[in-house]
Amino acid sequence: MRSYRWLFLLCAVWCAPAAAFSQATAVFSEADHLRGSYGLYRSNNDLLYYHLDVRVDPDKQTLSGKNSIRFKMLKDGSRIQLDLVPVFQIDKILLDRPDAAPLPLRFERAAGRTVYVDFPKTLLKGRIYTIEFYYSGHPVEMGRFGGFVFRKDPMGRPLVNTACEEEGASVWWPNKDQWRDEVESMDISVEAPSDLVEVSGGRFQGKEDLPDGYTRWNWHVNYPINNYDVSLNIGKYVHFADRYGDLSLDYYVFPEDLDKAKRQFVQVKDMLNAFTHDFGDYPFPKDGYKLVQALYSGVENQTAITYGNHFENGYVGHPAEGIAARFDFIIVHESAHEWFGNSITAKDRSDMWIHEGWANYSEVLFVEYMWGKKDALIYINTGKDKVKNEFPVISEEGVSSTPPADQYKKGSLFLNTLRSVINDDDKWYSLLRNYYQHFKYQTIMTTDMVAFFNQHTGLQLRPIFDQYLRHAAIPTLELRFDADAHAVSYRWLAQEKQFAMPVRAGLKSSWQIITPTTAWQHMRTNIAKDDFAVATDLYYINVSKQ
Repeated sequence: MRSYRWLFLLCAVWCAPAAAFSQATAVFSEADHLRGSYGLYRSNNDLLYYHLDVRVDPDKQTLSGKNSIRFKMLKDGSRIQLDLVPVFQIDKILLDRPDAAPLPLRFERAAGRTVYVDFPKTLLKGRIYTIEFYYSGHPVEMGRFGGFVFRKDPMGRPLVNTACEEEGASVWWPNKDQWRDEVESMDISVEAPSDLVEVSGGRFQGKEDLPDGYTRWNWHVNYPINNYDVSLNIGKYVHFADRYGDLSLDYYVFPEDLDKAKRQFVQVKDMLNAFTHDFGDYPFPKDGYKLVQALYSGVENQTAITYGNHFENGYVGHPAEGIAARFDFIIVHESAHEWFGNSITAKDRSDMWIHEGWANYSEVLFVEYMWGKKDALIYINTGKDKVKNEFPVISEEGVSSTPPADQYKKGSLFLNTLRSVINDDDKWYSLLRNYYQHFKYQTIMTTDMVAFFNQHTGLQLRPIFDQYLRHAAIPTLELRFDADAHAVSYRWLAQEKQFAMPVRAGLKSSWQIITPTTAWQHMRTNIAKDDFAVATDLYYINVSKQ
C-alpha cells in the first residue's frame, strides 16, 4: 500500500548530451502533512514513557482503554499534537496532577488522524507531564496486513494481531505517530479472554485473572521503541522456549504447529550467530527474543516478531529456488530489523531504506556467513532486474508517505556497491560493526550515515550516496572504443555532477580499477570491445559500449 499519489512529470535533466532522466513529483493532502511533519506541537516536547493499557473483545471486535503519555517540555507551550484514526472515539483526556484529581483537557481533531491536546495553563520548559488518553471503538482494517485485525486461526479460534509499519501505530492506539521521537521505555497491558494467550514486545511481567472471564497480561519494554513496533497478539498459542547464551528465546505458535515450529525455529540461532558476528550482540537482551505465529508473512515488531512463513524455507508466496531455499526468509529478514529499524531507526519515513535496505543487505551477509562470499554475490544479484528505478529511494521528507519498494533491493545493491568502492573486506566488516555500535538506540537520517562513512573511510562518498538514493536512475558507465588507436574512452552518466566512483573493468582474470568521472577520460588498452568486461556483480550500474 502507498499513501502517496504520483503525478508523472517527464523532465529532461541533461547530465551529458543525448541523456535524459524522468522525475516525478508527489501530491500530498493536508492530513499527510500534519501526520508526517515534525511541527511546533510535536517538537515542543520529548517523549519519555508510554503505558498502553487496553481491553480487546474478539467477539464484539472492539478495542478500548487508555495510553498514559509522559513527556518533557522542550519549550513553553499550551498545546501538543498526537494521532489517532477517526474511527475511534476519544472518551476523555486527563492531565495527571500530583496533589489534585486529574484535570480534563480540551482537544481538537484535525485533518486525518491529528489530535491537538490543549492545556489551560502554559506547560513550562524542562517540566515533565503525564496525560491519560482514553479511547474506544471498532478498529478498521487497512494496509497490506490490516493494521489491527480480528481473524480466525486455521482451526476457527479467535486471533488478533497488529502490523502497522506502513499504516502507522495510530491505526489502533493514540500516540505521537512519527519516528523521530521514541519513548525511553514502555509498559503494555492487555486484557483478553482468559482462554486465549496475549503476547506483546518486552519482558513478560506476569498475568492476572480478572473476575469477568478476562486475563490481564503485562509486559515491560526496557529500551527505546518505535511506535509501529509496539504489538499485540491474541490467540490460542502454546509456548516453548530456548536460550542463546544469556538471551531468552520464546516462541508462541498454534498447538497443531508445535512440532513444525520446533524444527524450523532452530534457524534462529544461525541468524543470531551471523548478526552477532557482523554487527554485535542482539540489541534487546533484557526483553529477550520472541517469534509469534500470525496469518500474514511477518513483521518486525520489536522483540515479538510475527511469523507466518508456514515453517518452510524461502518466502511464502514466492518460489523457493536457489540459495533462497536454504533458509527461512522471515526469520532472517524480520530479525535483521532488530538491529536496523528497531535499534537504529530512521528519523523520518522518507529514509525508510535505513530499515529495509539494510535488512535486505543483512540477508546477503547471512548467506555469506553461512555459505561464503561467492554464494552471497549470487544471492544479491538474483532478482535485481526487478528493481524499477522509477523513483528515488529517499522520498520527500516531512510528509506521510512510504518510499518505493526499490528501497529493499536497490538499498541492498547500493550497499554491496559501497563495499566494492571501499575494496577492503576487513575494513568493510569493521565499518558495519562500528556503524551499528555508534548509532544503536538512536534515530538517524542518511546524512548522519554519510558523515560517519566519510569520517571512517577518509573518502568523500556523498555523491555516491546521493546518486543511488536521491535520484531514480542508477549510473551508467559509458565506454567508447577506438580499435585503431588501441584505446577506450570512459565516463559516468549520472545526475550527480561530482560523481566519481571507482570500478573494476578490463579482463575478468585480471581486473584493473579505473575511476571514471562525469567527464571523458581515455586509456590505452589491447582488450577488444567484446572482451572488455565490467564487474557488474560488484557494482549496481548500467554499462553502455559504443
